[in-house]
Amino acid sequence: MRSSNRRTPGRVLAWVFLAVFLLATIFPFYWMIRTALTPAADLYNDSSSLLPHQPTLINFARVLGLTTEVEARAAGGSGAHLDFGRYLLNSVIYCGLIAGVQTLLCSMAGYAFARLRFPGRDLAFTLLVSALMVPPIFTLLPNFILVKQLGWINTMAGMVAPTILMTPFAVFFLRQFFLSLPREVEEAAILDGVGPWGMFWRVAMPMSRGPLITIGLTTTVWAWKDFLWPLLVGRGEEHRLVTVALGVFLQQSPNTQPDWTGLMAASTLSVLPVLLLLVFLGKRLVQSLSFTGGK
Repeated sequence: MRSSNRRTPGRVLAWVFLAVFLLATIFPFYWMIRTALTPAADLYNDSSSLLPHQPTLINFARVLGLTTEVEARAAGGSGAHLDFGRYLLNSVIYCGLIAGVQTLLCSMAGYAFARLRFPGRDLAFTLLVSALMVPPIFTLLPNFILVKQLGWINTMAGMVAPTILMTPFAVFFLRQFFLSLPREVEEAAILDGVGPWGMFWRVAMPMSRGPLITIGLTTTVWAWKDFLWPLLVGRGEEHRLVTVALGVFLQQSPNTQPDWTGLMAASTLSVLPVLLLLVFLGKRLVQSLSFTGGK
């Protein structure tokens, strides 16, 4: 025990490397918040300071539309503001639909590939996994044409259509976990008269809370930061997401001097929901990556 707690040069070097890596990861978020709290007039004067000399919340207020246009321009802004409540609700609906439906359908497909026997199962799984090698940009134009022909432009249905059903990685991830589940539990359920559908709902799903949370959380984070597809399909005001709204807010700023303080305030507000989600579910996410099947 004493030797394991000894500060060897390798261990000290590892901790120094982790500290530097952690600092490099957190510093951009810190600088974003620091810029959001800085008055627009002092942005370039305080660029060498780690803390703003006169911190203010005016940037958050004008981004949220809590100030008049005159007050926003006096604070150094362009007069633009975000309907943050509407955009936040749109993003929550968008991420909730994709994460919920995709997690459910991917778990069903993963269980079918792991436990059910049907003709062409291995070939179908091989084709599904091979889709991981197709860059998403290749499917952008066909998906857009299909959504346009269906009349789903500027609708929530068109925004969630390409990814709501399933993704190859999620199916592969859940299949690998279902393969690790002990067969003894399933055999005992079969003796009790449980069929394949009941096996999935009553045995496999309760034992798979960790991986399901992992897929749901990663899918939510991915959907929350999605920009290109919502920009093409949901650019309208009614279904605009937070990420698209940030781009529109930047376009409303003068080209000669972008509204960096307002943009960083809006970016800080957009990051908070996902950050809170990771704080509350991050521990469960790390634990589920061990692929343990026994409960």
